[in-house]
Amino acid sequence: MHSIRELLQLSTDFLKKKEITAPKLCAEELLAFVLNKKRLDLFLDYDAPVEEGEVARYRSLIKRKSEGEPLGYLLETAEFLDCVLAVSPAVLVPRQETEILVSMALKEIPNKPKVLWDLCSGSGCMGIAAKKHRPLLNVTLADLSFEALECAKANAKQNEVDVTCVQGDLLAPFEGQKADFIFCNPPYVAEEDYPKLEKEVHFEPRQAHIAKERGLEFYLRLAAELPPFLASEAKIFLEIGHNQGAQVLEIFHQSHWKQKRCEKDWAGNDRFFFLEFSHELP
Repeated sequence: MHSIRELLQLSTDFLKKKEITAPKLCAEELLAFVLNKKRLDLFLDYDAPVEEGEVARYRSLIKRKSEGEPLGYLLETAEFLDCVLAVSPAVLVPRQETEILVSMALKEIPNKPKVLWDLCSGSGCMGIAAKKHRPLLNVTLADLSFEALECAKANAKQNEVDVTCVQGDLLAPFEGQKADFIFCNPPYVAEEDYPKLEKEVHFEPRQAHIAKERGLEFYLRLAAELPPFLASEAKIFLEIGHNQGAQVLEIFHQSHWKQKRCEKDWAGNDRFFFLEFSHELP
C-alpha cells in the first residue's frame, strides 16, 4: 500500500517527464481532491497509507493531467476572487488574468444599485465575483451557450448571490435596456493561431476561444453595437489578446469614448482594455 509521500513523489516525477506545468502542485491538488483533504493537510499525514481504490482513482486523474487536461476540469472546481466555482468542459476554466481584470474593475465600481452585465459570461466568474463584492449591484450574466448558462446558474446559487441569467448573442438579450458597467471576456483567438495554443486549451470549448476577423470580431461588434445600450459615463472592462492592444484601441476610435486605455498583465502582455462612455450632445 502506497503512502501519501510515495504517491506524491511518483506522480510529480511522472508529470515532470510529461512536461506538465507545475507538476508538484498538480500532484498535490489531485491527491487532496481524491482524499477529500486540504492540500496543506497532506503534509500532516505524509506517511499515511492510501487505500487501493483511492490510489486507482488518483492514477486515473494523473493520467488525464499528463495528457494536458486542465486541472480545473479534473477538480471540477476553481477558485476565483473568494468564490468557489464549478467548472465543466462547457466553459473555460477561469484564468488568473481574468481575476486581475475583475480586481481592477472593482476599484471603479461602487456598491450601489447600478446595472452590470457580464457578456460571454461562461462560468459566470466575473459577474458572480462582482455581485459578491458589490452586493447592491444588479448583475446579469449572458451567454450564447445554454450549457454555459446552466453552469453559471449553479455557480450563482453555490456562492449565494442573486443574479439574472439570459441566453443570447452578445447584446441581443438586452434590447431596450442600458448598463452602467459591462464585463466581457469574448473569444479573441484567430483561427490560424488556435493550433499553436498550449495543449490544455484544446480541452476547452473551441467556440469560447476562436473569433473571426483575425480574433477581433467581438471588439468590432461591441464598438458598433454598444452605444444604445450604455448609460452616460458607463464603463466597459474587456479582456483582449496578448498583442491586440493597438488594434482594439483603433477599433474604439469614436469620439463618444471619453476614456480608453490598454493595461498589461503580469507577463507584460496586452490583456485588459477599459472604456468610459459619454453620450454625444444632440
